[in-house]
Amino acid sequence: MINPLLIPILGISCGLLAIFGGVFIRPWFQLQQRKMELEAQMVAEKAAQYAAHTDRLEQRVAVLERILTDRSTQLGEEIERLRDAPIN
Repeated sequence: MINPLLIPILGISCGLLAIFGGVFIRPWFQLQQRKMELEAQMVAEKAAQYAAHTDRLEQRVAVLERILTDRSTQLGEEIERLRDAPIN
């Protein structure tokens, strides 16, 4: 048999639990959700910064490759001229 006093105690406990959940648990979940949203924004901004930095580095490498390629052609021609030049 269930004790008759147990029914009102359970009812009050359920009510208190619902109030506790509404006052403490729900705001805590909302806070955690907001933290995750802010963190996601920060990660997205960081990814955009890395992408921009990578683009700048790729542009610089392309310029260096172009300089190296142009100079290597000129350097090769100069070496060939020096080989053909008479030794004094």
